[in-house]
Amino acid sequence: MSNRWGIPKEVEDFVKQRDKSCVYCGQEFRDNPQSRKHKPSWEHIVNDIRINDKSNISLCCMSCNSSKGAKLLEDWFNSDYCNRNEITEDSVAQVVKDVLKNIPKLK
Repeated sequence: MSNRWGIPKEVEDFVKQRDKSCVYCGQEFRDNPQSRKHKPSWEHIVNDIRINDKSNISLCCMSCNSSKGAKLLEDWFNSDYCNRNEITEDSVAQVVKDVLKNIPKLK
């Protein structure tokens, strides 16, 4: 069984336990978020909906997800948003660093 984004239940459960804050900006998620920065959203680190395993699925805040959109990570890291929020390849969560080391080839 999977959620409405096609993410398998076991991956969803694993990611919810792992990602307690945004994998990009590090903002902690809150139970009753007052802003988009504290509300989690599902993220495909590499924008390919076919890659639905725990190495590519993460939780990020709605602000980062909205900013990243369909951009490649390398391009997004050079955006004004990332520059303003001091988001770099070195500042992101380990799951993102792992993807950057071995980016799957999009077919």
